[in-house]
Order: sequence, then C-alpha cells, then structure tokens
Amino acid sequence: MHDARPLPARRLRQFRAQDAWLLALALSVVALDQLTKWFIRLWVERHESYPEGGLIRIIHATNSGAAFGFIQGAAPFLAVVSLVGIAAILLFLYSPSYATHPLMRTGLALMFGGAVGNLIDRVRAGEVVDFIKLPHYPAFNLADSAITVGVIALIIATLWESKTEPASEAT
Repeated sequence: MHDARPLPARRLRQFRAQDAWLLALALSVVALDQLTKWFIRLWVERHESYPEGGLIRIIHATNSGAAFGFIQGAAPFLAVVSLVGIAAILLFLYSPSYATHPLMRTGLALMFGGAVGNLIDRVRAGEVVDFIKLPHYPAFNLADSAITVGVIALIIATLWESKTEPASEAT
C-alpha cells in the first residue's frame, strides 16, 4: 500500500527509525562537552593548571578565536561559520547518496556534536573554554576532540569506500 503522507513526514519517520543513534551520539557529545566546561568554569580558576607538571594537564583557558587561537576576538564571525558548517554536516549526513558508510555517518555525528558544543560557548560567552593541555600543543576541549575524531573517521571511511568501489573498466 502506498504511504499517502507527504515526503517530509515519511523522511522524518525514516530518520527516527534508522538514525536515532546518530542523534544520541551528537547529543551525548554536546552534553558531555558542556558538562566538562561547566565543571572547569566552576572549579578551576583561569590559567590554573593541575597538576603543575606532567604530560596531560587540566587548565582553564579560553579562546575567542578559531582552532589554535587564529583570528582572536571574532566570535560573531566564527558563530556564523559554525552555523554554516553545522548545516553542511547535516546536509551530508542526511544526503541519501553521500554518507552511506556507518563510519562516515558516525564521523559526521561526532563533528556535528562538537561544532554545536563550541557554538554554544561562542554564543553564550563569545569564547570557548579549553581545558586539556598537552606539552607543545594548544589547550583543547571535548568538542574539539569529537571534531578531530570525526574528521579522522571521515577520512578512513572515504579511503575504505574508494578501495572497495569496483574499478571502472577501460573500453
């Protein structure tokens, strides 16, 4: 029997049935990111570091720029760029012809959650809270980590898909 509902309603039902785990993953990233940033803002003074030395430190740092501190003080611009990036991620994630590999879809969900987590900070305070510090590397947060892992997953899935596609035969 033909489904008489309009296409958007059918797609929404299909999304809920097939992709609820993607939404759960993205929302988990946002929630964990915001929870850890709240904890850092509450319990760690700015520029404090625990422990004083060591390989991995917890530090309360802020960043009003993009990755690695580029273009400091550009929160409104970066918020708009984040919104465009989030829209692009959603477009790819729900494009029936693009993100078919489960690892690619997982990577996009991680990137979406990370982008939303950092966007919340930019809109709320004009800066992002960073709190994980490694030697010789700028401080970062869980949202940044989710974005990085998502990009790595996308690269792996893309390479995997390109190796498994049948080679076109020359005529």
